[in-house]
Amino acid sequence: MKQITVARPKLNYSVDESYKSLRTNLLFCGEDKKVIAITSCTPNEGKSNVSFNLSISLAESGKRVLLVDADLRKSVLVGRTEVDGEIKGLSHYLSQQASLENVIYATNIPRFHIIYAGIVPPNPAELLGGKNFKNLLKVVRDVYDYIIIDTPPLGSVIDSAVIADQCDGSIIVMESGVISYRFAQEVKEQLARCACPILGVILNKVDLSKQGYGKYYGKYGKYGQYGQEGKE
Repeated sequence: MKQITVARPKLNYSVDESYKSLRTNLLFCGEDKKVIAITSCTPNEGKSNVSFNLSISLAESGKRVLLVDADLRKSVLVGRTEVDGEIKGLSHYLSQQASLENVIYATNIPRFHIIYAGIVPPNPAELLGGKNFKNLLKVVRDVYDYIIIDTPPLGSVIDSAVIADQCDGSIIVMESGVISYRFAQEVKEQLARCACPILGVILNKVDLSKQGYGKYYGKYGKYGQYGQEGKE
């Protein structure tokens, strides 16, 4: 297994505490909820940040964690790590161009492993719905405590629903003040059609300076700040 370097994001206190709260909430969902799909309605809502930081937080709590970048159409994970040489990822495994052992990367953070997306394939949804992806999840279930799957925005492509159908639970990341109620309901209903319970919604990029948020959330660590640093 190849070793890569992951730069631990420097989160401010409230953001770090928010991830710990999110981690605790996930742990209370039960041991049977170990394969988790994370999606959003549209691009740039922060789902990849949430997937990455939640995975690290779980690993730091002593859990064995595998982060799977299943956004085969537009991956951003490679830019957050240091990898020497050619990268073999999920698309390579699903198309039988690489073995599972050759696409799992160990990191400098103990108990935290990564599978990158790999090259962009012509048929992402077909690959993710095939037997090779099911086999991957079957194998890693016996190795890791949690498998966090970063999936494409469900409001843009169907891939997330295909993935969630094989997971134990799903989480939707929504950017505050951007996604309409109607659009959010449409995405929720589409995800609810899968054989996968929705564990919850993360409201991301909340402007805590607006009246009301500080009153209700400030005392408990500003729960809105689940994603990127700065304005969350």
